[in-house]
Amino acid sequence: MRRRRNLAASVGGWSARHRWAAIMIWVAFVAVATIAGSAVGTAQMKGYESANGDSREAGRILDGAKFPDVAGEVVLIQSPGDGPVVTDARFREAVTRVKDAVTATGQVTNVRTPYDDPPSPVTPDKHTTLVQFDMKGEAKSAGDRVQPVLNAVAGVQKSYPDLHVEQAGGASADKLIGEAIDKDFVRAEQLSLPITFGILLAAFGALLAALVPLALAMTAIIGATGLLALTSQLLHVDGATPNLMLLIGLAVGVDYSLFYIRREREERAKGRDKQRAIEIAAATSGRAVLISGITVIVAMAGMFLTGNGIFMGFAEGTILVVLVAMMGSLTVLPALLSLIGDKINARLIHGTVRTVTGGRVTWERKLGRGGEGRLWNAVLTPVLRHPLVSVVLAGGLLVALAIPAFGLRTGPQTIDDLQGNYAIANTFKRIDAAFPGGNEPAIVVLKAADVTTPEVKAAIDSFKTRALATGQTNEPFSVQVNPDKTVARISIGMKGEGAAAEGTVRTLREKVIPGTLAGVGSAHVTGNVAGSMDFNAQLSRSAPLVFGFVLLLAFLLLLSSFRSLVVAVKAILLNLLSVAAAYGVLVLVFQRGYGEGLLGFTSTGTITDWLPMFLFVILFGLSMDYHVFILSRIREAYDRGMRTEDAVSYGIRSTAGVVTSAALIMVAVFGTFATLSLLTFMQMGVGLAAAILIDATIVRAVLLPATMKLLGDWNWYLPRWLNWLPELSHGDDDDDDDDRPDLVQQRREPLPVG
Repeated sequence: MRRRRNLAASVGGWSARHRWAAIMIWVAFVAVATIAGSAVGTAQMKGYESANGDSREAGRILDGAKFPDVAGEVVLIQSPGDGPVVTDARFREAVTRVKDAVTATGQVTNVRTPYDDPPSPVTPDKHTTLVQFDMKGEAKSAGDRVQPVLNAVAGVQKSYPDLHVEQAGGASADKLIGEAIDKDFVRAEQLSLPITFGILLAAFGALLAALVPLALAMTAIIGATGLLALTSQLLHVDGATPNLMLLIGLAVGVDYSLFYIRREREERAKGRDKQRAIEIAAATSGRAVLISGITVIVAMAGMFLTGNGIFMGFAEGTILVVLVAMMGSLTVLPALLSLIGDKINARLIHGTVRTVTGGRVTWERKLGRGGEGRLWNAVLTPVLRHPLVSVVLAGGLLVALAIPAFGLRTGPQTIDDLQGNYAIANTFKRIDAAFPGGNEPAIVVLKAADVTTPEVKAAIDSFKTRALATGQTNEPFSVQVNPDKTVARISIGMKGEGAAAEGTVRTLREKVIPGTLAGVGSAHVTGNVAGSMDFNAQLSRSAPLVFGFVLLLAFLLLLSSFRSLVVAVKAILLNLLSVAAAYGVLVLVFQRGYGEGLLGFTSTGTITDWLPMFLFVILFGLSMDYHVFILSRIREAYDRGMRTEDAVSYGIRSTAGVVTSAALIMVAVFGTFATLSLLTFMQMGVGLAAAILIDATIVRAVLLPATMKLLGDWNWYLPRWLNWLPELSHGDDDDDDDDRPDLVQQRREPLPVG
């Protein structure tokens, strides 16, 4: 009984036969998505949408309270231990100069100094004070107007070299830090494109073969970005989502095209005509791309269960770009291959280089060749000869790498995440040292019918008294009331940091607020510390759901795709092992600091709190790429009559070249994250690159073949009660064995292992 032709084969065959229609549909899709997306714009999430629990409710109330949208700034004025104090004439003169200078710019309002009423903060030793002011206009555009103020403060600093006169705040951070991070992302994107092109050119030795995957990936990213603008109207996204989409889309899109083109060229080299080669590539590599893409999408969908806006936005963007890249590989790529034909193998650059160098510089033609390579032969031969030893050694290495992950400690993003020589970062640290908690106060949001009544004012005064009496809070203390007089925003400094600050938030929520503010309205605590606590609490509740969802659906997808209980379970276990090893690498490098000198960063002793969950989901999806691609080739050979051991050897040897190139591209693209200034993105880049490298080498070349050799025909075990699963094709159903002398020969004469 003939099995039904798979979806990828049907779509690819149609596209190859109607190439111009397929190409025009793709171009129209990208154009319409881009134009529509540009028309509506990407809707970025509001601040409270990235929060959880009590912090989210506080943020939601503040968002609707119509408080003046202003950006607060401060100027730190600090003298050394033997220098003037705030009451000395020289210190007063410097403060006055700062006030006059910033006021003269015409960009500030509400300037406050230690000599005003009420005064701005002064340290107990009187060597440090702050000049506080607000930027005119809306806060979201204050960064565009803050440069004259920065220049004015810098001018005062030159006149007082014996003092620290430095500015910091929301607007200046947006200006100085925001621009630096934007430049980082631009540089990473500019690096990733030529690196990817270079690897493709080296792998294929052909210009068109290198350009087609890159062009397809970029158009997929453009189309997905347009779609993101549309979907973001319903589910807002973080501003970093498009940057993440570019790097993920580039890595995945190029890999999918690489798998497809490699198989099509291989079939052409065996004498297939153009149409037949594309059909076989669609039925085999196309199907692997379909399974792999769906696996990534399923894994990323797990992040919707977190209930956190940042996770859900990242999932939204990643799903879109993977979906569009997968669709492009299955539709427009076969059409392009049909249109270009064997010209894709033209070696213009290779020929030019060879001519210019007199034949001294050349490289092997990879397209249409077996791709085995001496290296992978040298690795695979002893692995298949001694599978048990190989499993023990490779598994032991990954377990050793994973052990440090048990000591993984997470923490929120702070100013310490900013790596490099940023003066404003040092200013923030000086302010925090002089006024502990002043940069990250607890924010209590009180909502009532009228927060200006004597009863509510008395409750706020009582709150201040009891909060300061705990010994866990300190000045500055301030109260702001919205225009409708329905919301009071109470700010109070917290002593200490880390566990001490979290204890302060719990004290405010559980003891101080119930005894003071609870009777006059609803009160919620937010701020950086409270937000981090609520995020971690939500993550603890949602993590089991996310992990269970991803593992279960990935298992079901693999089970139905390969009709093997063993293959599905083993793939899950191997992926978990590679992810755990990547966690261990993160701990060794960024928590214990073993990579500080090499990567040029200073360890904070923690991993960013949202990163482990994000890495698990995305790595679990991406690591399936190679696994599915190789397993599909192995199953294809097995279905045609090869013994399991021979099918394993054939599948891995025949995919070695393309999988190695694909892994190098992913590692290189993710490695560009390590050049960014934010430690969080450095951690993300190293974690992604490490996991892909581990999966494409130790797992693929050692653990996968060794375990399959040990299990033999048990690899394909399927309980009888699961026989209802559809029997899907891993090859082309119309391709008879008589047309495949390579496989027939290998079936009759098993491949030598030694």
